[in-house]
Amino acid sequence: MGTVGLSFGSPTAGTGFNVSQTVSAIISNLQNVETPWQNQLTSLESQDTVLSNLGTLFSNLSNDINSLTDFQGVLATKTGSSSDNNVLELTAATPSATAGTHTVVVQSLAQTSSGYLTPIANAGDTLSGSITLQVGTSGTPQTVTLDSSDNTLAGLAAAINSSGAGVTASVLTDANGSRLSLVSGTSGATGNVIVSANSLVDTNGATLSYTGSAASGSVNSQGTLASIANAGDALTGSLSIQVGNGTAENVVIGAAPSNPAANTIYTGSGVNTLAGIAGAINSAAIGVTASVVTNSDGSSSLSLVSQTAGAAGNLTVASSIVDPSPSLAYTQTVTGANASLTVDGVSLQSASNTVTNLIPGVTFQLLAPSATESDGSLEQVQVVIGNDDTDAESTISQFVSDYNSVVSAINAQEGNTSSGTPEPLFGSPTLSLLQQTLAGNLITQNPNGYLDAIQNAGDTLSGSISIQAGSGTAQTIAVGSSDNTLAGLAAAINSANIGVTANVVTNSSGTQLELVSNLAGSSGALTVTSAITDTTTGTALNYNNGGSDISNLTQLGISVNDDGTLTLDSTSLSSVLNSDYSGVVGFFQNANSWGQSFANALNNAGTSSDTGILALAESSNSTTESTLNANISRENSIISAEQTSLTEELTSANEILQGIPEQLNDANELYSAITGYNENPTG
Repeated sequence: MGTVGLSFGSPTAGTGFNVSQTVSAIISNLQNVETPWQNQLTSLESQDTVLSNLGTLFSNLSNDINSLTDFQGVLATKTGSSSDNNVLELTAATPSATAGTHTVVVQSLAQTSSGYLTPIANAGDTLSGSITLQVGTSGTPQTVTLDSSDNTLAGLAAAINSSGAGVTASVLTDANGSRLSLVSGTSGATGNVIVSANSLVDTNGATLSYTGSAASGSVNSQGTLASIANAGDALTGSLSIQVGNGTAENVVIGAAPSNPAANTIYTGSGVNTLAGIAGAINSAAIGVTASVVTNSDGSSSLSLVSQTAGAAGNLTVASSIVDPSPSLAYTQTVTGANASLTVDGVSLQSASNTVTNLIPGVTFQLLAPSATESDGSLEQVQVVIGNDDTDAESTISQFVSDYNSVVSAINAQEGNTSSGTPEPLFGSPTLSLLQQTLAGNLITQNPNGYLDAIQNAGDTLSGSISIQAGSGTAQTIAVGSSDNTLAGLAAAINSANIGVTANVVTNSSGTQLELVSNLAGSSGALTVTSAITDTTTGTALNYNNGGSDISNLTQLGISVNDDGTLTLDSTSLSSVLNSDYSGVVGFFQNANSWGQSFANALNNAGTSSDTGILALAESSNSTTESTLNANISRENSIISAEQTSLTEELTSANEILQGIPEQLNDANELYSAITGYNENPTG
């Protein structure tokens, strides 16, 4: 530390000195001890900026490779098309779908069972009774019994919907009244709505209005009364019938009184059904033929037909006949049916028009039956499933771009800044570790393979396996009673020091023994002959080479430049994707493949893992920075206290200096008073 000299001037001048400047000079000298710390902190903060940027670049690169190694990622994406979207529309293709062309013929669509209850004039009428319904013969019957809380059509619909019967009920209202619609929640043949019991009635009654037509051509005037669910219902009221300009005849339900009214027909005591009314009309011979007809929905109506042709026989009918408690019968309008189709020549059925896995991994929607061709055959719809080459190319291209960004950022740290000073990470071991990780894993891959999977890892094994790694000596491992499981066999192989690492892994196929050579490239090639048998199931566990027929980046059209960056030949990549897509998938996704190994290398280099190269560098810097900041903070506290003390002491000294002239003057005056000195300067 340098020294600070203080100039107090003449002690008798009375001017003193500048305390602030003096203290500032001393403190500045004390602060010089922090300069190396501050410089180191600045350097570390510059490194942090570079490390953070590298972390982002490595993260981008990791995202690219993860997308390529993910079994559900971009290489699993499928494209699809239908040759006739009016008949069949492709909606999804999972990674399990295989690229290829399939032929589909749609004979018929699936239908969902539906129906309705007999319409009533007023949706607010009070209903009574109960209804028992279920979906399909295997469904559980649910009985809905009406009470004061749900005795309308809307209440009945809500009760059915909450019953768990699997039927959706809703109220439909049109010009003819209101009715309850029932739709099965299960499509196809097994989803038919079955009404096994029904005692629902409209307690407000229903007037059977007349609907008819005038004579037309050879068709006489005719019409019908509104239908009723039960032809045997006891009716009340009357009916007025006039043929042409003739006298209107009244038809009254009931016995004739003692003084019958003129032009009135009585059905008779106890005669109050549709059939009774028809019989009374026909017996009266009023020029009208009456009959009871059964409609297609099972209901019944009273039909009236004029016996006189032409306009002279036109019927004028007014009805006030009432069914006091009309039944609300169920009519099925659509019968549940399965879709019938042929896929690649195989006749199949689907309960739904949304068809899944009849082409493995593919979902499509049936919209209409296939059209009939000129030769009478049905149109064949071509469903084409393809690999998504476009997205695969885009992702691999992005990987190359992001890899080059990482390499360029690393290379940039090996020189000087524009001002001529070394880059923040110049000479740092972090740079060399990152370079070794990228270069070392870019072109190497350890040969590997696996035995056929078994479903139970604890199955007992027998037999032997011969393993040779590279040019090493082939060794045979025989299964004994102490190692007759997959885990035991793996342990035996690992302890034999063959140059191979054995692991037991579980995946979607089951549990299998995986072998990985300890040497990369061709020098670690595995030669394996398996005679292992799963004695529990009697299955031979064959050895499968885990490598892909694509073994390096060059085959994908990717080459390495002198500066470590990559160049992508898009034409070569497109060609290999078209000719060997499964090989590309294996290159990135097979167990211990290049893709899996490189993804692990990136994880060990970046910041996603606490032990990653960049993560450790950032952690080390952070620890050092914390120490430096603590030192600076502690030194600042000491300097601050010193500054306060110096200011007080030097202020006091300054005051003393400034007071000396006055004190000298006082002394002179006192001296003169005592001695008389200097009182007569001319004496």
